[in-house]
Amino acid sequence: MKHLLRSASLAGVAAVALTLSACGGGDDAAQDSGEVAPTDAQAEITYAIWDENQKDAIDQNVKDFNEKYPNIKVTVDLTPYQQYFTKLQTQGESRTLPDVFWMNGPNVQLYAANDLLQPITGLVEAGELDPANYPEPMNELYTFEGAQYAVPKDFDTVALWYNKALFEKAGVDLPTDDWTWEEFTDAATTISDELSDDGVYGVVTELNGGGQSSYYDSILQAGGHVISEDGTTSGYDDPASIEGLQLWADLVADGGSPTVQQLSDTKPAVWFSSGKAAMMWSGNWSVAELKDSANKDDFGTVRLPAGPEQRATVIHGVGNVVAAHSENKAAANAFLAYLGSEEAQRTQAEMGAANPAFTGTQQAFVDSVPNFGIQVFLDSAEDMAFPYPISQNTAAWNALENELLPQAFSGKRPVEEVAQELADSMNAELAKE
Repeated sequence: MKHLLRSASLAGVAAVALTLSACGGGDDAAQDSGEVAPTDAQAEITYAIWDENQKDAIDQNVKDFNEKYPNIKVTVDLTPYQQYFTKLQTQGESRTLPDVFWMNGPNVQLYAANDLLQPITGLVEAGELDPANYPEPMNELYTFEGAQYAVPKDFDTVALWYNKALFEKAGVDLPTDDWTWEEFTDAATTISDELSDDGVYGVVTELNGGGQSSYYDSILQAGGHVISEDGTTSGYDDPASIEGLQLWADLVADGGSPTVQQLSDTKPAVWFSSGKAAMMWSGNWSVAELKDSANKDDFGTVRLPAGPEQRATVIHGVGNVVAAHSENKAAANAFLAYLGSEEAQRTQAEMGAANPAFTGTQQAFVDSVPNFGIQVFLDSAEDMAFPYPISQNTAAWNALENELLPQAFSGKRPVEEVAQELADSMNAELAKE
């Protein structure tokens, strides 16, 4: 197995992207296993996650699992988002990965290609799991070379969060599901102007470290694409993609958004939660954090504004996986099967931790924080969602995005110039796959 290479983080629940150089094949440890521990089995396993906001719900999942498997001890290993894949990198190289752990779309193909993940095929054939219970795009996201490697845990789309009190204070009409880019940008700059004495900006989003909640969406809304459907060429040199990037460069230049440096120093959710931003482009992963905000009664959500070509949001979500080299495979399989169950995912929903992937449990998530109007995330998944852009070595060009795009958003270089350099460099990386 070749050495894992580090890259920068990806925005949203999805991910810090670290990667390995794919070496492929032939490791017997990665073969399917449908063996599930009996209920009286004794074992100790580790479950690795990255989101502190979901820890309470995860702990409840473990407690409920132990009602059936009282002698399987599950230790939850919480590693902050920024360090999660760095740690996983080291564990992968030494084949000491956690027994069960969170995986994301940008990394699954690489870890699967290096025989570090166990396919779930054996558990499906044994009747322990049924992929039909989860959205097909999520099953596809976690499928590599004909085998599915993860059980979908949740799924995310992106919407426009807004603070009613700040809109009213600025004298701007509240956003609607029918908003266009023009209405959105006008509101952002107006609010920044009207509330400048209070240090309030019109909109915040992630511009330095991933595009899931920002430029991936606006690129699609403009009719562009990040990567071709066959995963072989970059879309950043497409004029429509450049238009999608320009939206954010203009907002920063016009003062509708904080600078890239400000957004790096203070994360978007902190700006919004503290009442220093009237709008935020973000996903349903923010529910767990924002439901405890002092300003929570002022928050609402609507669909992302329509771009020049269409409405669009990317869709992504976390998957649970079993390490191919787990020494407690049967116990890990039992826990994986439980995490994929209706009971476990409904618990996640009812506690407002995540929008669960198990079909029929999402309404509990919507009802967990009724004043936010988070049905919009489910509706967006139905009629305006596009697959999250990935390839076998996604992290290689994620690193390029994180290096180059802030130069465009900050106004340091023209957007078109940066986009062309990114496309050329990204194509060079894709050619190596």
